Amino acid sequence: MAFHGLGAADKFEAASSDIFNRFGIRLTLGHDFDEYREYVAEARPDHAVGDPFRTDLHRLHNRNAVWVIGRDEAGQIMHTQALRVLPTASGSVADYFRARFHGFSPSEMDIDYARSRYRAGPGAKKIKGRVVYSGETWIGGDKSRYRGSGLSSILGRYALLTALRELDANYVVGFMIKPVAYKGFCLRMGFMHAEPLALRWYVHGKPDPMEAVMVYMSDEDIRFLLDLPPSEVEALAA
Repeated sequence: MAFHGLGAADKFEAASSDIFNRFGIRLTLGHDFDEYREYVAEARPDHAVGDPFRTDLHRLHNRNAVWVIGRDEAGQIMHTQALRVLPTASGSVADYFRARFHGFSPSEMDIDYARSRYRAGPGAKKIKGRVVYSGETWIGGDKSRYRGSGLSSILGRYALLTALRELDANYVVGFMIKPVAYKGFCLRMGFMHAEPLALRWYVHGKPDPMEAVMVYMSDEDIRFLLDLPPSEVEALAA
């Protein structure tokens, strides 16, 4: 595939579209999170939408939140991801999460908030402006077809592009549990920066905590990532 006169985002979108077509995947974007909750119930009946994307807790609309779902050739949902702007005002994301980290806990677990904590790293203390939180990332469907395909890399980068285009992000931040992050999933999803041990969740009745890494990207980082030559984007999905 050749590109002429296109910017980095346009080149990536064209290359990723070609890859999605090859796998028979169709992506849909939306802003109605009551509708998103219905999609999640259809695709993942054992999963409850996390607090950051609940309409009974937050006013979510087309200027501050967007979701992405992917369907396979049979029309079955095989991917979800959601993004929303955090109301950090003039403060840093470190200030925001110190006061509100309990609102980002795993939705299926009985968390002991008294023992749990958020610890800000040096990056979090500098992240200000229009900060977009990325969550609800899930890839299902035919594992034998998608395993080893590099599809997660393309879907992750597509979400970062969506944060720029739909929400005018200055930064994108997210959390990944330690075992997943340490296996390299943060890099596969396109995140170039990570702060280890940012979140420590304790579950009632269990002595050992569950650790989470905070990952983040600036808008400059995202544009750098999207500027990879199309041939390299193709190689990610080979």
